[in-house]
Amino acid sequence: MSSHLPRVDFGRRVLVLRHRRIAVRLQWRSVVVCAVLAVAVAGTAVLALMTGSYALSPGQVLSALTGGESGIVHDIVVEWRLPRVSAALVFGAALGVSGAVFQSLLRNPLADPGVIGFSQGSYTGALIVILVVNGSYAQLVGGALLGGMITAVAVYVLAYRRGVQGFRLIVVGIGVSAMLSSLNAWLILKADLDQAMSAAAWGAGSLNGVSWDQAVTGGVCVAVLLLLSGMLSRPMRQMELGDDAAASQGVRVSPARLGLILVGVALTATVTAASGPIAFISLVAPQIARRLARTAGITLTPAAFVGALLCLASDYLAQHVAPTPLPVGVITVVLGGGYLGYLLFTEARRRL
Repeated sequence: MSSHLPRVDFGRRVLVLRHRRIAVRLQWRSVVVCAVLAVAVAGTAVLALMTGSYALSPGQVLSALTGGESGIVHDIVVEWRLPRVSAALVFGAALGVSGAVFQSLLRNPLADPGVIGFSQGSYTGALIVILVVNGSYAQLVGGALLGGMITAVAVYVLAYRRGVQGFRLIVVGIGVSAMLSSLNAWLILKADLDQAMSAAAWGAGSLNGVSWDQAVTGGVCVAVLLLLSGMLSRPMRQMELGDDAAASQGVRVSPARLGLILVGVALTATVTAASGPIAFISLVAPQIARRLARTAGITLTPAAFVGALLCLASDYLAQHVAPTPLPVGVITVVLGGGYLGYLLFTEARRRL
């Protein structure tokens, strides 16, 4: 692998990596932003592993992670706290990339899987498995994925009119999301009390009780889906110029769009199956990443880092800063709702 020094390309410094006939061009600012975000994520992860009823020092945490500790310190760090921290990082990255995919496809900063109903559809599928089938974790993942896919197809069909426009799809998705929310509430009300309480708490988006099995299974699924999204990132960026322009550059628009939708829904469904619907990260992370990297469009890697940082920081606040431990989804709703209000306010001022 050889590399070239950063150079100026259309007013932006880029870093070109070459290996034989393969060349990868990276914007220098995006590389720096991702590096800074990675350091912030690592620092927040160590802080989360240190904090709890049994406080630890940074040295103890790092020693336990590298195999230098045994006994109670090893159990606290590796067996009790690390699965939750790992899940927060992986699921936050998945939500950030999922939001970036849909915002790029629909060319709208409000195109969030939660807003347009895909998260609610995944939640509905998971609820049916939990309350009706009483299935295993594998069945839960399948139910969430199936529910998200059926919802995506329904929204797409209802919004189709000589093509699909982003604004129409968002409005239809909001309506479908409201209907599914009512259905989910009805399912919970009809369930047994214990099941209903568990499903309601899980539905707020919670990482409580996440085990290594769930973290590893979800991590493997998310890793595969992130790899697929990376392979589809180039046609995604080209389709931001319009379908005709993308087709003129050799992009097979319909298969690429279908693949991106499937990957985006699968990322959301995987997170929902493991932790419930964690709201607003997929809405906020891509926009923060775009502003930090100052890119013309939505980019996947910065969105993944921002999503991981937001989810981990929100879970830390929910556990250790709130007066009583809360589901992580409660904190993300507060943060995301504030950002959504800011976004709407700035857009309204821009149009005046």
